[in-house]
This record gives sequence, structure tokens and C-alpha cells, in this order.
Amino acid sequence: MEKIIEVRGLNKSYGSFKAVASLDLDVYRGDVFGFLGPNGAGKSTTIRMLVSLIKPTEGTIKIFGQNLADHRSSVLRRIGCIVEKPDFYNYLSAKKNLELLANLSGLKLKSNKISELLEFVGLRSRGDDLVKTYSHGMKQRLGLAQALIHDPELIILDEPTTGLDPQGIIDIRNLILFLSKEQKKTIFLSSHILSELELIANRLAIINKGLTVAQGELKTILHDNDRIVTIKIDRIEEAITVINNSVWKTQFKERTDEGLSFQLHLDQIPLLNIFLIERGFAVFAIESRRQLEDFFLKLTESTEKMQIH
Repeated sequence: MEKIIEVRGLNKSYGSFKAVASLDLDVYRGDVFGFLGPNGAGKSTTIRMLVSLIKPTEGTIKIFGQNLADHRSSVLRRIGCIVEKPDFYNYLSAKKNLELLANLSGLKLKSNKISELLEFVGLRSRGDDLVKTYSHGMKQRLGLAQALIHDPELIILDEPTTGLDPQGIIDIRNLILFLSKEQKKTIFLSSHILSELELIANRLAIINKGLTVAQGELKTILHDNDRIVTIKIDRIEEAITVINNSVWKTQFKERTDEGLSFQLHLDQIPLLNIFLIERGFAVFAIESRRQLEDFFLKLTESTEKMQIH
């Protein structure tokens, strides 16, 4: 399988602060590669290095099999990207913005090509309107159109759904899926929302504080063998005694504020429920999430506490 992005030992330091530390990544042709991490994890710094906006302190980046440091121009011609919030000339129309950006890239786009791009992102009817009249979601769509001007092979998107309403998130998600499935583009997509990436990515890397904490195929990382199941139940102390004298003892993790926590396979959840009900316990609620989600939530919580303090 052809590697489109190959990153080895990537580091970026600002004085004594390490924004990215010893990062390795492998992105293959046709991937929708999810790049996941809490805010401040190093995602945007990594993306800025991938598109050569900043230089790594250490490490190598190969894109399309070429070293980015040695072949910057030829590599970047094959990449489209949105880095953080896309910016445009507010007092020009969307069409004029795309025409100007194409000219700056050395391209001469015909008006019908610009109209096609605007139609693809759902903005054709607003193409003649000034960008200053656009909502945040419309600017995000226009940013995607701008990233597609030169028909790139690789599209890098940095938090493209940030600040969008639910419908805007769905629209961007559908556009990404179309680019992947119908136009066979390779997508590198950063986000801090696990559930969103789960809907569109086939491979995933998770970073925190600049370090990789997990990487691989989504179906492997998000399998159902390791689920954290919290059961809200009455007579908690009595239930713990019953559990500790049963086959469920090895899967019992801890007592929570309102019940018991287990590590279970998905198909074991109804069996445990039946076990407890048959022994006279009232089960008020069952909450299930993957072990990775539990881990990621803890990462996010710890990052938020650091920011607060």
C-alpha cells in the first residue's frame, strides 16, 4: 500500500516547551486519516509542519515519497489544505476570491470551473455575494472550495467543523466522504471530537501533549472487546458481594457514585443485566462506552484542568 504521508521522529520545540515530541505517522493512499487530540495536544503544530508553514526542530516528513524539506514546491502543488480558520477578502465576492487565489497559485480558472467548485460546497447561489455577508459555516465551505482549486491528491483539514451548527457539521462530513469515496482523495483530518471522526475515518492517530498515544485502523482501535459499562443499581454493597462471588468478578472494575463499573464485551452486557435482575437487584440504567473513549475523556479532562489552573 502506497504511503502518502510518512513522518518519523517529528519534534517541534519552542524554547523548553515541546509542542510535538517524537511523532511517527503513516497515512496511506485513499485514507480518511483522523488526527485526534484534546485542544493544545499539538495537532495544529503538526499540520503546520506538514504544509511547511513552520520547520520541525527534528525529524523527517515525506509526502508522496519525497522529503518535504528538499521538494517543498513540487509536494505542496499536490496538497490542498485548510489550516485553522480560512481567511478571505471580505469585500470581494466568493467567485472573485477563488479567482484571485487561483491566480496566486499560477492557475487560470474558467468561470464554469469556479461555479462547479461553489456548487460542490453548496454556495453556487451565493457566489456573487460579498464574503463579509457569509456566516462562519459558509466561510468554512468556501475554505474547502479554495483547498480544491488545483484538484489536489491530498487534502489536509485542521478542525474543519469548529464553530459549526449540527447541520453545518453534517454538510462538511458529507463533503469529506464524497471527496474520499467518489473522487478518491486522501484526507488528513484533525479534530478533538472522537465521535465525529468515528463516522468518517478509516485510520486514526491520537496525540496528547505532543506525544502519540494510539495509532492504527479505526475498526481495531474502536473494537467492542473493551467497553467500560457503568450500571446504576440499588443495594450497591450487596451487589458487590454477589459479583465478587460470581463469574463476573474478573470483569468488575470499581464502585462508582451510583453503581458499578465493568469491563465487558458488547454481547456480555445483556447477560450481566439478566444476572443482576434474576438476583433481585433493580437496574436503573446501563451506560456503555469504549475503553478508548474513557481514556480520551480522561485526557481531555486533564488538559482542561491544566488550562484552568
